[in-house]
Amino acid sequence: MSHSHHIVTNSVDHTSTMPPSHHHPATSASHLHGGGDGDMMMMHMTFYFGFKNVELLFSGLVINTAGEMAGAFVGVFLLAMFYEGLKIAREGLLRKSQVSIRYNSMPVPGPNGTILMETHKTVGQQMLSFPHLLQTVLHIIQVVISYFLMLIFMTYNGYLCIAVAAGAGTGYFLFSWKKAVVVDITEHCH
Repeated sequence: MSHSHHIVTNSVDHTSTMPPSHHHPATSASHLHGGGDGDMMMMHMTFYFGFKNVELLFSGLVINTAGEMAGAFVGVFLLAMFYEGLKIAREGLLRKSQVSIRYNSMPVPGPNGTILMETHKTVGQQMLSFPHLLQTVLHIIQVVISYFLMLIFMTYNGYLCIAVAAGAGTGYFLFSWKKAVVVDITEHCH
């Protein structure tokens, strides 16, 4: 039985239009990606600071100059801020669109054998309503933006990672201070 088809050579045929097969040695910090048209882009697998050949979300959106990186930084920063603002806006919209409010009172034991009445507010929303449809559309937008931000971070470009983190932090700082935080002191599992 011949095993000649298992022999691996290191020679590369430079006349072929097909990209080389992917080899992932354990010591490699990056590897090449590209289409059949011969243009190869290096995909970094460790954090780096650079602005040459940085592919941003789409194959046609490539950063090659410091000015382009500065513009991408501002755009990503604003996108991350918008994401945080959208989260808070959706919470506010949900509070405003609640249609049915029910109050339930129940006795609970108090100090020295007394009985206290604890009141719980239950709120709901109708499924076939404009507010719920709007929430659904905003949720889809929020999910898409969150995946875009994740993919931008996964470029491992230090400038773009900083833009994501700084934009999210700034957005949280600017929009979340209005958010009312309700803490249930009886809740022990988080």
